[in-house]
Amino acid sequence: MVKLGICASEFHWDIVGQMLEYAKMHADFLEAEVVEEKVVPGSFELPLAAQKLVNQDNVDAVVALGAVIEGDTGHHETVMQQASRKIMDLSLESGKPVSLGVSGPGETRMEAEERIDEYARRAVEGAVKTVKRLSEE
Repeated sequence: MVKLGICASEFHWDIVGQMLEYAKMHADFLEAEVVEEKVVPGSFELPLAAQKLVNQDNVDAVVALGAVIEGDTGHHETVMQQASRKIMDLSLESGKPVSLGVSGPGETRMEAEERIDEYARRAVEGAVKTVKRLSEE
């Protein structure tokens, strides 16, 4: 059984909280176990939470969840670029899958709400499938 850690951003919790619930349901559907959850203030803090999870021996893969909604400045683009890059780097450095379930940047609140289940499901599925496929080698 694949053991997952999930980190989630509390910023836009009305969206991300639902993503977290969908992610846990989809993990259960895929017969994976969520062994640890960490909630951090925003998507920018997700790489640190993911690092803490990926370093745990009881975690095979990490799912990072968040929503980066477009604002009046370009801040949302910077947050998404940096967070996604560090999450990818962490996966490569640790040798464990760290999947990106962060919607955005440039999306409206309505678009983020429409993508809740899709991003959560895809992130969990990516983490679980990667663990299984890489363990076959």
